[in-house]
Amino acid sequence: MGTVKQEFNPRQVMSRPNFELFHFSDNKPLSVDYHNHDFYEIYYFISGKVNCVIEGRNYYLKPGDILLIGNNEVHRPLIELGKTYERIVVWVHPNYVRNIEQGEINLTACFEDSARRHNNLLRPSNEMFRMIRKIYERLEAVYGSSAYGSAALSRAYITELLVLLNKAYFDMAEDDMAEVEYNEKISDIIRYINDHLCGDLSLDTLAGEFYISKYHLSRQFKDCVGFTLHQYVLKKRLMNARTLLQEGGTVNGAFIRSGFNDYSNFSRSFKEEFGCSPKQYLRMVQSNPLT
Repeated sequence: MGTVKQEFNPRQVMSRPNFELFHFSDNKPLSVDYHNHDFYEIYYFISGKVNCVIEGRNYYLKPGDILLIGNNEVHRPLIELGKTYERIVVWVHPNYVRNIEQGEINLTACFEDSARRHNNLLRPSNEMFRMIRKIYERLEAVYGSSAYGSAALSRAYITELLVLLNKAYFDMAEDDMAEVEYNEKISDIIRYINDHLCGDLSLDTLAGEFYISKYHLSRQFKDCVGFTLHQYVLKKRLMNARTLLQEGGTVNGAFIRSGFNDYSNFSRSFKEEFGCSPKQYLRMVQSNPLT
């Protein structure tokens, strides 16, 4: 790709207001916990032996595969030893995408649809892959550069990358979804949770809704998703509240629309998850608009 490869940095928070690019290459053991973030992630797999778990689905990656990870999806890579683990990761903030869209096109459509369908794997055609790889090369060449025109070129290349990813995603055939493993019952429950965050999502209710014993639901859910059912529901409600605040919503509106019944519990849980109260987070969003 023409740039110096980096060793893994565990940071999961953006330090720039627009996008960031990392070209990681590691030969030593890595362990990455389940995590989520408030930006979109484009994960381009180059080499290694990796199973990436996203919302309970296991993606066994091949070189050239791309994962589209939304801003509210829980995920982690499981890396096996024996081969250099190389990948390029691009983080893009939703507000930056809205800024470059200028109301003319929805460049986040592929992330939104992949999250809705639980279909994060993009395996482009050979021709499309060559086009996407070329944009990665150009973007890497100017990323972080202070040379004349680098900022304008970076903006152009990230726009073109998003356009190509959307085109590749919506042109992809259903049978391209190879090497994905998941528990169908748990996948249905995850979809139900994300569609009914304001509803009753207790263990008793979900077990009855999906005709499964509470014991098996608890055990299978933790095995597949990495969190207990309660932990997952709480995390998804908090992420939804964060998104609503980012989009200009009120604290009270985020509290109600995310399915919380007790404000003190909402505020305490939000601070534990994100390091600040909902009111503090909203003030940060309002005082630091991303362009």
